[in-house]
Amino acid sequence: MSADGPAPVLFLGQEDVARLLSVAACIDVMSDAMAALARGEVHQPLRQIVRPPDAKGLLGLMPAYIGGAQPVYGAKTAGFFPGNSALGLDPHQGCVLLFSGETGALMAVMSASEITGIRTAAMTGLATRLLARPEASRLALIGSGHQAHWQLQAAAAVRPLASVRVAARTLASARAFVAAEQPNYGFAMEAAESVDAAVCDADIVITVTNASEPILRRDWIAPGAHINAVGSSTPSHCEIEPALMGRASLFVDRRESTLNESGDYLNAFRGGLVSPASLLAEIGELVIGRHPGRTGGDEVTLFKSLGMALEDVAAARWLYERAGATGVGTRLQQ
Repeated sequence: MSADGPAPVLFLGQEDVARLLSVAACIDVMSDAMAALARGEVHQPLRQIVRPPDAKGLLGLMPAYIGGAQPVYGAKTAGFFPGNSALGLDPHQGCVLLFSGETGALMAVMSASEITGIRTAAMTGLATRLLARPEASRLALIGSGHQAHWQLQAAAAVRPLASVRVAARTLASARAFVAAEQPNYGFAMEAAESVDAAVCDADIVITVTNASEPILRRDWIAPGAHINAVGSSTPSHCEIEPALMGRASLFVDRRESTLNESGDYLNAFRGGLVSPASLLAEIGELVIGRHPGRTGGDEVTLFKSLGMALEDVAAARWLYERAGATGVGTRLQQ
């Protein structure tokens, strides 16, 4: 706080966030954030979920603190409404708040929808960069909702894609996604009639669905493939067959979150196919060199993405600095 009163609060809407932060740029932001987590510079409790039994959606409360030279507190308050996709709306709605780590002053309010989409895909891009084989070029994308658009960008940013197969709830949805995205890329894209047809020879697989039962089977996955399991982020959602969880080398964004919140992990754990020791490393441990990641060409690696407040707060801190340098956004006097 200055002698003239509190500093203005920065407001960034959805278009402001999209203008300032690309998926490709956010991959490096996430790399730095995961490294900070691995070094113990982050304090982050488990998210709190408000889920009334008769409500159409849920509300998540996700706070975090990032230390270092420019410490900040932050929190995302966001709803998840699966029915929004049918209305042409993003299922994720909410805001990210950023506070000074020195004084607690409110610094910024930002649209959570765009931040969530970009940082989620950026984490997938980071995991793919660290774990997929360098020559991986065949992508299978399972899901065609809002997040799929960003996930495609992330995969294309880190590997030399030659082909993409898309499977969705309906063949019409997959075809519509391909028609919308193909003009943006030089590689071939096609709609697949089924998940197994999409993934049969894929080097990289990304699942981004609202499935509550497994949609990806062990026997469909080619040796050496890397899988990003993104869509299931609660104990009641599941995309990956337990047998595949047991076969793959498992990497996570955060162990504590996975053990408590991942339906994919919990289903396999209840079947005796995985244990806490199966979580080989957090992504940040790969970034700082604490774990080597992939160790063989035929190894099947799987990154279980849950998303966490650190990712949102790290993106918000980067956006705050970038907005200050470019003048983007609206400044609101307190």
